[in-house]
Amino acid sequence: MSGGEGPGGREPTDADLVSRFRAFDVLVSRHQRRVYNLAYRMLGRVEDARDAAQEAFLACYRHLGTFRGDSAFGTWLHRITVNACYDSLRRRPPDPSPLSDVVEPAAARDHADQAVAAVDVQRALLKVPVEFRGALVLHDIQGLPYEEVAEALGVPIGTVRSRLHRGRLAMARALAGEPAPASAASKGATPEQGTDDRDDPNHPSATVRSP
Repeated sequence: MSGGEGPGGREPTDADLVSRFRAFDVLVSRHQRRVYNLAYRMLGRVEDARDAAQEAFLACYRHLGTFRGDSAFGTWLHRITVNACYDSLRRRPPDPSPLSDVVEPAAARDHADQAVAAVDVQRALLKVPVEFRGALVLHDIQGLPYEEVAEALGVPIGTVRSRLHRGRLAMARALAGEPAPASAASKGATPEQGTDDRDDPNHPSATVRSP
């Protein structure tokens, strides 16, 4: 909705703008549960998930006019949301015990809730390095096919398969109570710039990147 022109290239009327807002409101209503669920699974905190979801929808609103239709709208929105989560993690101060005995309430119900309802599973998910966690949440929890996960993360399908394999191993170790191997990823580092196409000038996540 960034073009600012009404039908025929004229200046939009108030009615045009109201109509656009109502259309976007329908999109929000249609996708807000999955966006929030994705953010919650990635971040593990209700307030952080709400903030990331809000940032994702704001970025989507600002750049909806540049949506090229190369992928499904939902995939595009997933990509914005994942990057909003990466930004949230970068801004998050170090937490010596991020997985305390107090666990946030579960996210809104989705078709995979039975697989992730248990508190220990959510804790284990948050112990998975973040770049593997994104693939796990999108594919194993939200049920996206490999192709859509690859589009959402801005990586090749082979990388998605690799991240899923390594993420599942990390998840199994966490559920078994084994310590995670020391690595930059396990300390909360997000994927390096370029792995999610953030250098693309048409990439909407630029609006929600942290300073």
